[in-house]
Amino acid sequence: MGKLYIVPTPVGNLEDVTLRALRILKECDFILAEDTRKSGILLRHFMIEKKLYVYNKDNEHAQIKNIVEQLRSGSLIALISDSGTPAISDPGFLLIRECIKNGIEIECLPGATALVPALVESGFPCDEFLFVGFLPHKKGRQTELKMLSEERRTFILYESPNRLVRLLNELIELCGSERKVSVSRELTKLFAETKRGTLSEVHDYFSKKVVKGEIVVVVEGK
Repeated sequence: MGKLYIVPTPVGNLEDVTLRALRILKECDFILAEDTRKSGILLRHFMIEKKLYVYNKDNEHAQIKNIVEQLRSGSLIALISDSGTPAISDPGFLLIRECIKNGIEIECLPGATALVPALVESGFPCDEFLFVGFLPHKKGRQTELKMLSEERRTFILYESPNRLVRLLNELIELCGSERKVSVSRELTKLFAETKRGTLSEVHDYFSKKVVKGEIVVVVEGK
């Protein structure tokens, strides 16, 4: 039997990769990457020469059987995503579940993820929180938002830059304009920014500027 390593990669700053992650990437037989072009930048930076294969939401169903067969034959495989920890709002869950069904060993390395720094920097309670990830774009979106408006724990959402203002608008309608929010973008990168305030204040701030980068929205519980 081989082994599947789940290897977190930096959300921005390449210095955030761990020494152990680099060792695993050097020692494994090959790497499954969400986008080989983006992952290639990381590998070249650390002078790691390893074969990359695409594993993403578009091909994961078709690839799982072949990957499991290679693991059963003894391959050591590392799974990475574009940034952060695989399976956290990224591909990985289906492969992990299939490995468990087949008795294949899995090891997830600790490491980078965008939600933790955004949560801690928000200043909201961190002892209990709800991570939601990306909301559905259409079906079920309003139902989920209504449930979240009653949530008493801090909750965390991921959102794309072009939909951020829309999301803040929806939260104002359901949570009220005075609910506190913290929006982090481009975490660990050169132009990283965290904007805190009421939903109304943060909505006004981002509606007047071009929003870029990965977005994490942390909302105060009711």
